[in-house]
Amino acid sequence: MVIDVKKLKILLISFILLPLNVLAYSDYIIPGGETLGIEINSDGIMVIGFYQINGKFNKGNPVIKSGDYITKVNGTEVTTVNELTAVIEDNVDDGFVEVTYNRNGKEKTSKLELIKDDDVYKTGLYVKDSITGIGTLSYIDPETKIFGALGHEIVESNTNTVVEIKSGIIFRNYITGIDKSSNGIPGSKNAKFYYDTTYGKILKNTNVGIYGIYENDLPNKELYEVATPDEIKIGKATIYTVLEGEKIKDYSIEITAINETSSIKNISFVIDDEELLDKTGGVVQGMSGSPIIQNDKIIGAVTHVVIDNPTTGYGIFITTMLEEGEKN
Repeated sequence: MVIDVKKLKILLISFILLPLNVLAYSDYIIPGGETLGIEINSDGIMVIGFYQINGKFNKGNPVIKSGDYITKVNGTEVTTVNELTAVIEDNVDDGFVEVTYNRNGKEKTSKLELIKDDDVYKTGLYVKDSITGIGTLSYIDPETKIFGALGHEIVESNTNTVVEIKSGIIFRNYITGIDKSSNGIPGSKNAKFYYDTTYGKILKNTNVGIYGIYENDLPNKELYEVATPDEIKIGKATIYTVLEGEKIKDYSIEITAINETSSIKNISFVIDDEELLDKTGGVVQGMSGSPIIQNDKIIGAVTHVVIDNPTTGYGIFITTMLEEGEKN
């Protein structure tokens, strides 16, 4: 028998490439609603600002900018602020150290001048290596245990830049009170953190949410069918969220518009639930990620508040989150 080698290669290539385009999220998923403690460690030490030394800003640091990520000092890898301080103290050479840092995904190396103040060398840089906050779980895929939360990225507040994540966890959170929203002033959930009760690992921070693997026992909840964008209708819907303790409750909203062209602001809604409005004044910080349910299907998650009118907000399609969660 004669084998056509060229044809065989084409068939093999087709067979290998085809499965890469398949996203395997489940048709039925576990809805969230739980408020989460969120801690992420940055991929490098974030530079978030500058401080004065002896009444002056350090002019020897023009190469470093807010939003940079320091990864090495004199060739030694540093991952925490304590490590950065220790390596600088051990490697000062005539008032300079060599710093390797990432800016917009590109690695750079430069000399960094230090200023001696009371026998202590100082950089003039404000830095941090982690961020802690709260948000709401959107879903868990019961087959893969992939979870999604927030529906938007985590941003470092001082630099307004997306945090490049090295590792992170989600953990137990208990709501102790609510600062209500008012026109022009978004409110927030106040919470107690339980770091000793972790639920899962965060693997990525994206513009459509944070994602990872849920490692605890799966919540014993009814599964909800995933709705496609064309199934979402103008009209009544429900959000699941926590306003007190750890109790998830459902609250009514009115969907007013659907936008399939936006990346994240797909669902416009108005809160019409009197209990929710009385407790929060509208959408508050920490509510991001709250799942949206309509006609017994999960359709999306809360992402943004309209600051000038906090009774209104936006949500993202759940299919967008599920697709992002499946990507490597």
